Amino acid sequence: MPGTHIRHATLDDEDALGRLDRATWSTLHAVTPPPREPYEPFFTPRSGPRDHLVAELDGRLAGYIRLGLPTDVASNAHVRQIRGLAVAEEARGRGVGRALLRAAVEEARRQGARRISLRVLGHNTPARKLYESEGFVVEGVQPGEFHLDGAYVDDVLMGRPL
Repeated sequence: MPGTHIRHATLDDEDALGRLDRATWSTLHAVTPPPREPYEPFFTPRSGPRDHLVAELDGRLAGYIRLGLPTDVASNAHVRQIRGLAVAEEARGRGVGRALLRAAVEEARRQGARRISLRVLGHNTPARKLYESEGFVVEGVQPGEFHLDGAYVDDVLMGRPL
């Protein structure tokens, strides 16, 4: 996407990524409570800078995608899972999410993965349309898996081969 640069995250990105994560929190995609002060570190031992690609749009951090292993089981090591995607409000509609998704697919291939998967809430229509347009298909639905804002929401499992 014009003006969009994708790169691996660094430790120096932690504060900006934390702010982005807090600013984009919504029950449209989050199943955890909203972040509170004091803020938890963005990077964790399970999910550090190496597991994140960040998008810069016109020189400013505009989004991230988190890629990791779906389990710790060796027989599942050929799969990568998208474990988070966020795009700053002012960058939406400019191709940042698509660029991050494509970069994650390429990174998964580079790591030797044969398949990529993700989970998305059933009511998150914009994300589902993006994933479908990039070749992801619904592989399963867990009906009413989460209770958010007074409603039961499906957990939709999607994936694609690499």
